[in-house]
Amino acid sequence: MKFIKTIGLCFIVLGCSTTELVENWKNPDIETYSPNKVLLVGMTSNVEARQQFEKQLQDEYASRGIESVMSLGLFEPNFTTEKKTEEDLKALESKLIDDGFDTILLTKVIGVEDKIEYRKDYGGFDETYRRFSEDYLKYQDAYYNPDYYDEYRVYHTETSLYCICPSKPRELIWKGYIDITDPHSVQETVNDYVRLVIVVMEEQQLISPILLQDSVDENAIK
Repeated sequence: MKFIKTIGLCFIVLGCSTTELVENWKNPDIETYSPNKVLLVGMTSNVEARQQFEKQLQDEYASRGIESVMSLGLFEPNFTTEKKTEEDLKALESKLIDDGFDTILLTKVIGVEDKIEYRKDYGGFDETYRRFSEDYLKYQDAYYNPDYYDEYRVYHTETSLYCICPSKPRELIWKGYIDITDPHSVQETVNDYVRLVIVVMEEQQLISPILLQDSVDENAIK
């Protein structure tokens, strides 16, 4: 697969957390895509995060006149945590097609990293005139002084858009890899993530941008 890094849309920062698009891929055989009915799936055991995530995506599609359904409203809450067989998923796809669905938007966490970032300005030494003694004194307590480093966690996630159209091959349309750094608030993280996904899909012509039309009140200008 050939992945595309989106210039200018790489990250959204809110508070201390960062939501960053690492790379994304779009099916080269599809220029634009207009779904009719979308199933939204947030694959997580955190029901609160899943509820907020799927609801905000549903609102984004609704504002564009596209019908979408939250998986929480269609399945039991444990749907994404219970193991499924290939036969189960084929039966599910067939049922979704019978119910008028043509698209699935699936988001999941694919990895977690604990990281340490060392502070460059620790100790206040002048980098230009550093001697051995100064260098050693500056770093000798690097592993013991909590003021010297920051510990944080990075969640690697993946959002994929699939076509399950009955008259077309069932295939991947778009995939984006997004990193979430040091999240503290479910609401802020979901807000950032949904905004980023929507902006990238707009750029890739997979969802229509919202056009604000000015309405003129003739009485107001008399």
